[in-house]
Amino acid sequence: MANGIGRLAKDTAVYGLSSIIGRLLNWLMVPLYVRVLENTGEYGIITNLYGWTALLLVILTYGMETGFFRFVNKKEETEPMRVYGTALYSTAFTSTLFLTLCLLFLRPLGRVTGNAAHPEYIGMIAGIVAVDAFCSIPFAYLRYRGRALRFTAIKLLNIGLTVFLNVFFLVICPRLYRLHPAWMEWFYRPDGGVGYIFVSNVIASALVFFLLLPDMLPGLRAKMDRQRLKQLLAYSFPILLLGVAGIFNQTADKILFPLLFEDKAYASAQLGIYGACFKIAVVMVMFIQAFRYAYEPFIFSKNREQDNRHAYASVMKYFIIFSLALFLGVMFYIDLLKHFVGPEYYPGLRVVPVVMLGELFYGIYFNLSVWYKLTDRTIWGARFSAIGCVATVAIILLFVPRYGFMACAWASFASNLLMMMLSYFTGQKKYPVAYDLPSAGLYGLLAAGLYVAGMCPPIENISLRLSYRTALWLLLVGVILKKDLRLQEIPGIGACLRRMKKKRVESNK
Repeated sequence: MANGIGRLAKDTAVYGLSSIIGRLLNWLMVPLYVRVLENTGEYGIITNLYGWTALLLVILTYGMETGFFRFVNKKEETEPMRVYGTALYSTAFTSTLFLTLCLLFLRPLGRVTGNAAHPEYIGMIAGIVAVDAFCSIPFAYLRYRGRALRFTAIKLLNIGLTVFLNVFFLVICPRLYRLHPAWMEWFYRPDGGVGYIFVSNVIASALVFFLLLPDMLPGLRAKMDRQRLKQLLAYSFPILLLGVAGIFNQTADKILFPLLFEDKAYASAQLGIYGACFKIAVVMVMFIQAFRYAYEPFIFSKNREQDNRHAYASVMKYFIIFSLALFLGVMFYIDLLKHFVGPEYYPGLRVVPVVMLGELFYGIYFNLSVWYKLTDRTIWGARFSAIGCVATVAIILLFVPRYGFMACAWASFASNLLMMMLSYFTGQKKYPVAYDLPSAGLYGLLAAGLYVAGMCPPIENISLRLSYRTALWLLLVGVILKKDLRLQEIPGIGACLRRMKKKRVESNK
């Protein structure tokens, strides 16, 4: 078990490198966007369209990643490349169909989404979604083969190119245009604004596609198996429903918000404030994403060997511990982090703790999903997510017109908490796992107490305030190290410390 958790921690770190750097650089782009774009309304357009992007990506991958891992790891599977090829051809067909339909109906889609003046935004988003959905299967193949470094390298290249192109189009080109317009006229429009953010993503996604071509070849040679396709779709369809409901829980606020106000300019401005401050909570999101990349291969490979419920319980405990430490770290240093957005965005900072706790509940819910994925009862996940989705939409529709974006944050919090509770109590009946509830409760209470102690005292001097909060955060870390995370017992680190001790003893001799 220790080796398994150690491998999971290592894979989370490697896979998480791309996720963490990607989210971090995306985070660092927020100051650029909020200062280069003309107003909060333009950032609201970005928030809205990327909300649609996240939803469409889930629809176009329709659970194939999880289905691929499930069937390629089955004991009786003798031709894993047939599984890969089937998933690859299936997503290629659906992505191409989606892109074609979007290009054919570009202007109507622009009117529906409130971008009638810029239908080209819809075309670029459609291209990004189609390519990224298709590439999700080659990326899953790299994870299956354990090629974490190649996976991470391609992801990092994609991120680096996206950031470079954003800086090029939004900062460098305007300055060059002012100095030498004749040099730039052939490819640059000074009024391009938001559009160049989408152009950057289109170019980066195209590069990823070409880099993954060698990894697609084994699947393309294996071709598609209709029988396996039926099995994959039957297994993955409930995951599609689960994924759509789940991602809609996370993006409904960004998609529905502009539709709930008659004054569209006001709605875009408020959504821009909410979207920018939402980015500050990205630390929790990227940790969960990194964990997710490593966890699915981990649980399916473990299930192939034997019943490892104790390992799943241990993983849950450490996930909660690290998540609470991240939560306090972000909240205790919010006085520094708020400078990533301009003062006009500060009214949205109050959403940060609510959003982060909501993401923590979602991460626990993802951990709990082990029971219905391993027992092939994915329909339960779809039911939970559907209930959460209904709760999210109901709260948004009822309270956003009165309370604005704060209702969006509480909608996410409430729906994720509801799904977490439903999955836990149902899972304990269908596939019992002895989770360490006393430990989770203890750390939850400790984190809550430290949060109140850190945020309530009115310490005016920022240096003293940050020093005081740092001491409280270190207190939490000290408790963790003493109670549950002794360095010598951590897989990998423990072995390293023992080797160092052995060398020291030998040198003394």
